[in-house]
Amino acid sequence: MYKISSIGPVFTTHALHKAGLIHKDSKLTLISSEAGSITLRHDSEGGGMYGHYASKAALNMVGKLLSFDLKDDGIIAVGLVHPAFMRTDMTAGVGFDKFWDVGGAVTPDESAKSLKKDRDIGTAEPILGPKDKLPTPLKLPW
Repeated sequence: MYKISSIGPVFTTHALHKAGLIHKDSKLTLISSEAGSITLRHDSEGGGMYGHYASKAALNMVGKLLSFDLKDDGIIAVGLVHPAFMRTDMTAGVGFDKFWDVGGAVTPDESAKSLKKDRDIGTAEPILGPKDKLPTPLKLPW
């Protein structure tokens, strides 16, 4: 998980930068997850899934560090986004499909469309209040 979620984006970004495909005024977006938010983890969810949660937290740090490293080259926008609670085999495989409707899960196509739009992502109600009243995507705490 770490190779794909955390280390892969570093190597990919450096390779694209070296090839001149990321340059001044470029914007870099990394797909993270609310799973990477340490603030949002709480007792009611329990533990487990260490690789998934920790690799996403590591990706959040990677994004922050890349923003420092790329700043001198004029690349001032490094964004980390949570694509939404997804209706996928992965979430179904760990039993989260029973929460799809109440949690506002979306399909990968719906998520991709929302990530392409220009918008102010706003802020979540204190630590994610009622999801049905919040815009997607949300600004999540680390």
